[in-house]
Amino acid sequence: MARNTKRDTADAPLRRATPAPHWKKLRQGDRVRVLLTPGFEAGGVVDAVTPDNTVVWINLDGGRGRTLLHCGDGVEILPFED
Repeated sequence: MARNTKRDTADAPLRRATPAPHWKKLRQGDRVRVLLTPGFEAGGVVDAVTPDNTVVWINLDGGRGRTLLHCGDGVEILPFED
């Protein structure tokens, strides 16, 4: 049996997810830049946004597929500027 396990984690209260203010302006069809980690950036188009703006689906450029991003993932989604 493991000694250093967390107990009663299921009883811990959940933290409320709060999106960044600019996430609330995202709309389907917007061109965006996705900053995943320092030095890694991808472009794409917003495919869908949940009503509470905590989850955004992005179709990534270059055929890299569709990805779901949550405001708690530590990812930045910024409008694409020409």
